[in-house]
Amino acid sequence: MGERTAPTAEEARRTAAEAWIWGYPLLENYRTMYAQAVAPDDPGSVGFGRFRHHARTFTPADTDVVTPNNDTPCSWAWLDLRAEPWVLSVPATDRYHVLALHDLDTVHVGYVGSRTTGSGAGDHLVAGPGWTGSVPDGVSGVLHAATHLVGVLGRTHLAGPDDLPALREVQEGYRLRPLSAYTDTAAPHPAEEPVWPVWREEETDTVEFLTVLDFLLGFFPVLDTDRELRARLAALGVDGGGEFEPAALAPGLRAALEAGIADGRARLTEAAGALTGSSHLFGTREEVGAEPLRRATGAHVGLYGLPEAEAWYGAWQRDPSGDGPPDGTRHAYTIRFAPGQLPPARFFWSVSLYGLPGRFFTENEIDRYSIGDRTPGLLYDDDGGLTLYLAHRRPTDPKRAANWLPAPAGPFTAVVRLYGPDPSVLDGRWTPPPLTVDDGADG
Repeated sequence: MGERTAPTAEEARRTAAEAWIWGYPLLENYRTMYAQAVAPDDPGSVGFGRFRHHARTFTPADTDVVTPNNDTPCSWAWLDLRAEPWVLSVPATDRYHVLALHDLDTVHVGYVGSRTTGSGAGDHLVAGPGWTGSVPDGVSGVLHAATHLVGVLGRTHLAGPDDLPALREVQEGYRLRPLSAYTDTAAPHPAEEPVWPVWREEETDTVEFLTVLDFLLGFFPVLDTDRELRARLAALGVDGGGEFEPAALAPGLRAALEAGIADGRARLTEAAGALTGSSHLFGTREEVGAEPLRRATGAHVGLYGLPEAEAWYGAWQRDPSGDGPPDGTRHAYTIRFAPGQLPPARFFWSVSLYGLPGRFFTENEIDRYSIGDRTPGLLYDDDGGLTLYLAHRRPTDPKRAANWLPAPAGPFTAVVRLYGPDPSVLDGRWTPPPLTVDDGADG
């Protein structure tokens, strides 16, 4: 390999900013994958090629992924496609479900589920980059991944606590097999076990993030849309070889990279703060497009979110009385859906509340983290509308208490999800109502 031409400080800063934004989804994804499939001392780690089912709703104790979804219990799995493809099998069920497969940068490979493949049983081949083998008889479809490591996140509808046994039966019907096991043929030689970098949260905003990114690029062949940035990263030594060493950087170059990382973080923070909906944040490469900031924003506000055709997301992120997010120590709030303006969803809808900055559920006295059309005891307004109350203290009025979504004693954000959104949602004719300050919600 020829000697690299060292970039100028200005070039290095620009590359670091763009690389941090481009690489942010990969690192967020690795944080989750490390805990679930790699970490040797994590009790939740099950390795590759096995499902880990959550036959329950999420609580504040669940911190694997930000903005957790409390509508559809999850089934997680990770696949290493280097040696051979895998086969994902699903049972026949009329229950709403979707298993979304994503590449290392969180872009979806494809979907298996009620909306896309129907309610029947099926076997779906998941193939890695460059695979050119024969598709065996009996396979319902093929999903072609752009990276050698792929995540599977299944969501299966839960109607309520009494529905848990039936939910578990469907989840246990999700099955993963290497292609050789599916065809009952000899297995290929296994891929070499990598030396997985230990995940350290504090390093994501430092030059050390490039060390993890360099490792992950070894599983991510260069795409045409990324070729120019990948070439500039390679000039810095971040080429997928897993040998990038921050300690060897000249002080001036290191300072330029640190400044660029701060620039990237600022751009992402600004983009996330200006967000009003989830349009084109989540999906396949065709659905999301090639804009890295859009992918990073999606990973920041709702890691592993679904495309709008599957599930539509909206958020209340600003306090209506001033700058900054809503804050349970400052105000109580209401969200009122007027008559005829309830969220128009084919399947169901909910509003979930997350404490900031972590974007996880927060402890509260009634263990309620989401509220929606399936919430028992929800009370509608006399005119047919619906008012939700977001407050830190429990409202004393019984009607308000029935519709209370507890807020933390601090900043928070609220997210609305519509499963099977009506066309009026997708084309903008229906939008969420505003968040309103209502400090009478305590009374």
